[in-house]
Amino acid sequence: MKQKILLQGLNCPNCAARIEADVKKLPGVRDVQLNLMQQTLTLNAEETDLLQKIEKIVHTYEPDVRVLAGETHDHTNDHPESKGMLIRMGAGAAVFAAALLLGSISSALRLVLLVVAYVILGADVVLSAVRNILKGHVFDENFLMSLSSIGAFFIGEHPEAVAVMLFYQVGEYCQNLAVQRSRKSISDLMDIRPDCATVRRNGKLLEVSPETVGVGEFIVVRPGEKIPLDGTVVEGESMLDTRALTGESVPRKVSVFDPVLSGCINESGVLIIRVTKAYNDSTVAKIIDLVENAASRKAPTENFITKFARYYTPVVV
Repeated sequence: MKQKILLQGLNCPNCAARIEADVKKLPGVRDVQLNLMQQTLTLNAEETDLLQKIEKIVHTYEPDVRVLAGETHDHTNDHPESKGMLIRMGAGAAVFAAALLLGSISSALRLVLLVVAYVILGADVVLSAVRNILKGHVFDENFLMSLSSIGAFFIGEHPEAVAVMLFYQVGEYCQNLAVQRSRKSISDLMDIRPDCATVRRNGKLLEVSPETVGVGEFIVVRPGEKIPLDGTVVEGESMLDTRALTGESVPRKVSVFDPVLSGCINESGVLIIRVTKAYNDSTVAKIIDLVENAASRKAPTENFITKFARYYTPVVV
């Protein structure tokens, strides 16, 4: 049975790969695909009640991720930690800079400031490393960063220890930012999905789901509405906003006999369109399908990197 589970708040690609690998090991699970962009875990399994087991696996790597059944996703609280992370990096960098500037005045003051900067920047990393060790996951990036920075402190290279954590946090922030922007782009693209279609049947205008409109039927698209299905204009003239499909900022003029694509926005006149493709074969349906499944279809290089990462960190340690 196919199931879809929402992993709200999952941003770490490395953790996502580990979660996917562990879920594959559950009894009865035949196929697993974790889509980091959409934060969804899709699996085929004989057992239907796997939510608690999956939640336990997820919280092993990411304790703050919410594991929910279904696909309903509230994007408003996806990344509440980003602003706090940026403030923490700024505060840590400021204390680090102060330590370097005031180091010539007092070595004791410099050491205190460096320790404070390290705690601000690296406390969460060290705590994550300890927590993962207790759960049996020793060789991860948190352990590596903790080992290298604490080791730097022990050999007297205090600024390097803080710098390691600072640059690591900057890298994590940039990674999260990239994931957020990718998700926003995908979310914006999903807005081209039409909600309904106004079809003319037996002399009446009916609002129906685009999936129920057949080839050869006539739909009416008013100004400001999205064109729900591919077709040919049989009556009317208008300007179409095609930015969502083509990226062109200049509206395109259409009139009788001109083909139109689903997902475009009708800007001015009323159009009557003869449907030439069913919804599943329409332009908007194909684009949405490609976008939704692109992150689930891993390239050979990505699969290699996922396997390579299992051995890379232990070897570096």
